[in-house]
Amino acid sequence: MSDILGTELPVFITMTLVVVGFAAFMTGQGLANTWRPWWQILFYGILLGCVDRFLTWGLFGGKLFLLTGYIVDTLVILGITAFAYRLTQVGRMVTQYPWLYERSGPLSYRRKD
Repeated sequence: MSDILGTELPVFITMTLVVVGFAAFMTGQGLANTWRPWWQILFYGILLGCVDRFLTWGLFGGKLFLLTGYIVDTLVILGITAFAYRLTQVGRMVTQYPWLYERSGPLSYRRKD
């Protein structure tokens, strides 16, 4: 597993899921709260992937220029960011336009009849 990630699993969980994952969640919320388009998730997710690789290398001695590690980290970060974006976007649509939309699930809404 360390050949793919470039570091050990506990470091991956700590850095990618907890530290940078929190930043990714807050980024998704910030993008949704300011009504930014969804494709900006890609730009910020790629940047957060670079930050994650750098912090993993600087703090824990992981491999900095490992392509598979960067891809795995960035995909996880993009998933967290997209989840937070959609969750926040649905919440805003339902609360801001209660006469038009109702929640149909945690990540979806529908038009009221």
